[in-house]
Amino acid sequence: MDGIPPVFDTLIRGADVVDGSGGPRFRADVGLRDGRIAAMGDLSEARAVSALDATGLILAPGFIDPHTHDDRAVFTLDGILPKISQGVTTVVVGNCGISLAPLAPADDPPAPLDLLGSRGDFAFPTFAAYARALRQAPLHANVAALVGHGTLRVGRMADYAGPADPGQLRAMEGDVEAAMEAGAAGLSTGLAYPTNLGAPKGEVVALARAAARHGGRLAMHVRDEFDGVYGATREGLACARESGAFLVLSHQKVAGKANRGRSQELMRIYAEEGAGIPFAIDAYPYEAGSTVLDPAFAAQSEKVIIAWSRPHPEAAGRTLEEVARTWGCGQPEALDRLQPGGGVYFHMDPADVDRFLAWERCMVGSDGLPHDVHPHPRLWGAFARTLARAIAGGPLTLETAVRRMTSLPAGVFGLKGRGRVKVGHHADLVLFDPATVRDRATYAEPDLPAEGIREVFVNGQPARSRPAGRFLDTFLPPSL
Repeated sequence: MDGIPPVFDTLIRGADVVDGSGGPRFRADVGLRDGRIAAMGDLSEARAVSALDATGLILAPGFIDPHTHDDRAVFTLDGILPKISQGVTTVVVGNCGISLAPLAPADDPPAPLDLLGSRGDFAFPTFAAYARALRQAPLHANVAALVGHGTLRVGRMADYAGPADPGQLRAMEGDVEAAMEAGAAGLSTGLAYPTNLGAPKGEVVALARAAARHGGRLAMHVRDEFDGVYGATREGLACARESGAFLVLSHQKVAGKANRGRSQELMRIYAEEGAGIPFAIDAYPYEAGSTVLDPAFAAQSEKVIIAWSRPHPEAAGRTLEEVARTWGCGQPEALDRLQPGGGVYFHMDPADVDRFLAWERCMVGSDGLPHDVHPHPRLWGAFARTLARAIAGGPLTLETAVRRMTSLPAGVFGLKGRGRVKVGHHADLVLFDPATVRDRATYAEPDLPAEGIREVFVNGQPARSRPAGRFLDTFLPPSL
């Protein structure tokens, strides 16, 4: 066999490789075989079933979105297209305490679970049933799944306004144990939402401890992202300390008119009260957030765009101010008439957003809501926007930005063999043009796909044409 050139399924020639480590880029050919990166370097003598000329293009690991609500979207190509079109090859679903399983309700689920769909979409009474469906589905992206605290409470508590009683808590602990045994990546909670707001810290600690016994993470949407964000962040760090779970602080922000510029105070909390606690954060590169319609959020925002409204679907894409003016009423009344629904809230200082993104343990996460009629542009643009901003000069270098979207989330979630362009790793890859890559999605036109993404591979296969994604159900210990 000596002297016979190797044969690859796909050969990517002459790419500038940004390998996900944070180190400088380098020129290399990359050969893919059987879903993995089989060789790198000078492969000019190699043969391949398919070859790509990547001259002038950058090859990076496929992006890992650590904060999604793609629980239902992953089952169809159209549903997951907003992610793979910008280079995302792995999504972590079930964030903010909102997961599709375990729940099979008799009626439509309450907010914020309705961000994922209506009663018929919650068809998985156990987490194992959801995991089984993912294993059997023709996925176009890899999926890791969290089990949601809010989903557990709705399933186990007739009245979730207050704390769980001892029997309800034991039942939810059993649900977490069962989810972890079925392949969950950990527990998520959304303490700012009505489904979780009544849960005291001890309840979160007990459930997080059940997840941690199996190596699971605790992803936390803290109890207050506005004036009470500092105490809420301390509560999150305390939950991690007491449960032993690795903590992910979700979509970190200091929101509201009174808190602009106060991100530095939160980072002092990271340094002082987070010392010795293993944790990371995620954030998205936009000054607006998005969730269910909430009068308290609206009152703290400069502007609100309606993302969806069940009684008034025609309002999607219009501002709350416009709707109120058309109806001849005040904005609080208009918001009440639009319920249930979702909104895009302009309530952050761009300098705060960049400060979080620049923090050394910050992953880039989209927090996109794929089922909104008029979604926040982060759904289609967060990763391409991060690339374009890095190439333009800030707040991250391109190599650092790629690391925050690849090897950092792979380490946080223990995704073995992913997040690097490295021989032996799974061939999750994105090839993009640094001269043209950019997000096109805007607040006015939020569903425009990114430019400059030339090819995306999931486990060695072109993401759009061949469903080669997997349900990821085994996780290494977290590493930063």
